[in-house]
Formats: sequence, structure tokens, C-alpha cells
Amino acid sequence: MMLEDLYRLLRSGHVQAQGVVDTMTQPIVVLDQNLSVTTANNAFVKTFNVQRDDILEQNFFSLGDGQWDIAELRHLIAAVIPKAAAVIGFEVTHDFPGLGARTFLVDARRLIHPDDNSSNILVLFHDVTERQRETAEMEFIVSETRHRMKNLFSVVRAIAMQTDVDDVTALEYRQALLGRLEATFRAQELAATDETADFETLVKQSASELGLDRIRCSGPSVQLSASRVLPASMIFHELTTNAIKYGALSVPEGSIEISWGVEPGPKGRDYVVCLWREIDGPTVQEPSRQGYGTSLIKATSAQAGGAVELNYDRSGLAASIRIAVR
Repeated sequence: MMLEDLYRLLRSGHVQAQGVVDTMTQPIVVLDQNLSVTTANNAFVKTFNVQRDDILEQNFFSLGDGQWDIAELRHLIAAVIPKAAAVIGFEVTHDFPGLGARTFLVDARRLIHPDDNSSNILVLFHDVTERQRETAEMEFIVSETRHRMKNLFSVVRAIAMQTDVDDVTALEYRQALLGRLEATFRAQELAATDETADFETLVKQSASELGLDRIRCSGPSVQLSASRVLPASMIFHELTTNAIKYGALSVPEGSIEISWGVEPGPKGRDYVVCLWREIDGPTVQEPSRQGYGTSLIKATSAQAGGAVELNYDRSGLAASIRIAVR
């Protein structure tokens, strides 16, 4: 029931008017010309945890701990009687006794009794606390989604722009781009689940679908901060990709051993020190020029707060990887 419907019902003087008002879930009071409470429905008594007899004939602005004694609201309600005006949706946020912090929208309208032409004021309260909270949460989610989409687009664009196009076919470019994007998305999913990520899980996830069954991992449990997950994932994805193309995973008998430990560093910062070692692969020769994959590995390691050293031993590539834990 809206304010207009209540107004018509109470103005009619119908004998069942008070009973109808008492069934309403919104708190309602009726004030006289002195702004004292003449009627309060059950919802008002229950919502604000008051006794009906304690509030009748009390000034509206003295109720509770003076929660309604707001200069602007006082002015608006005081103007209702002489000007036959209405107050619609005046917002009051207050720490109400027994309720806590709540937000109400206050509606008020002049009510003329048909018998004695006296003027009262009908005041209706809408609790919009949850609605406002849900709206704020939705706005935050939309804003956060836009922010993440913008960041994700920047990452995708950077990967696309930096993927090597020299002396590669369209198919090779597509495979390299999609592989790096897949590694990026998996890393972001891992980082999104918590503030930290398990290092071993990250390594295995980065190498998934790229020869995981021939990669052996050993090392203590280490939790990387979320900001380190993406660059670390890209390092291991590139190393695995290169191993499939040119290294140990390019031949059936080849395998990779990854071991790590934690070492203290400057300023109290801990580092994961990881050794990547390719075994039983083809004879390794140091490349005549630094390819994009190698450049990406070294640049990404710097983003992870560390460094990578690549040793092109003839028996197999060995990489020493240093990544800041936080």
C-alpha cells in the first residue's frame, strides 16, 4: 500500500482503517499539529523496539535518542500542515538503538479528519538498508569487472604485440599467441582464488597440456603472492614451450626435473630459487641470437622481482630461476 492509498483510507474515517494500518509491514505514525504521536502501527512498535504507550503524545523529534531530530526533516514536516505539502523519500541514515546502522526513506502527508477538520500528519518509513547495500555491491561488481576487463585487454594486447612475427607462419604465430593467452588466463584464475598461490600448483598448471607427464617437481611448499603468479606462470610456460620445440620434450625419452627451495634476500624478502633441468634431450647449442621466448623469460623474471640465468649445456638446458615470494 502506497502513501496515497493510506491517505485515502485514513481520511475516510473508516472503522477498519486502524486495523488495516496495523497489518502493514512498513512502520507508520500519525502526528498531530504539535508533531506529537497520536497513532503508531504494530510495525513501528516492533521495528524500533518501543512500547506504544511510551511514545503516544510524545513529540516525534524526541523519540528514541533523537534519531529523527534532523533540522531539514524537522523543517519539511513542519511545512506539511500549513502548506498542505508532502515529504517524499527523505533519507535518514542513523545508528538506531537495537537496530544498528540503518537507512530509512521517510514519506509524510497532511491528513484532514472529516469530522472536526483537524490536521494530522501521516508519516511512513521505508527501510532501504538492504536495497542500498545490494545496489552498492552491484555497482562495485560492475566497476571491478570493467577494471579487470580493461587490465585483461592490456595484457592480451601486450602479448599480441610482443609475439614474434619475424620468419614465422600465420599458423605458428597463432599457436604461440593462443598458448601464451591460455597460460595467462590459467594464471589469472589461480591468482583470483586467493591472495596467494601454491608454487608447485602454478608450475604444473603452467605446463599442463605441454608434457606434464614428463615433468618431475620437488621442493617445499611455497605460497607466492598473487602479484607474482602471472609472471612466474609465463616463465614456466615459455620454458616448457621451448622444451617441446627444441629441448627435452621434443624427443620421446626426454624429461624435465624442476626443484626449488626458499632463500632469504635483501630487506627481509624471501625468494624461490628454482632449478630447471632438461634430461635426455637432443644436444643443445646456444642460439646465435636471442629469440622472443628467451627475451620474454628474462623480462618476465624481472617483473617477478627476480632473475633467470640460462645455461645451454650440451646435455640439456639448465635454467636457474629466482622469484620473489612477495
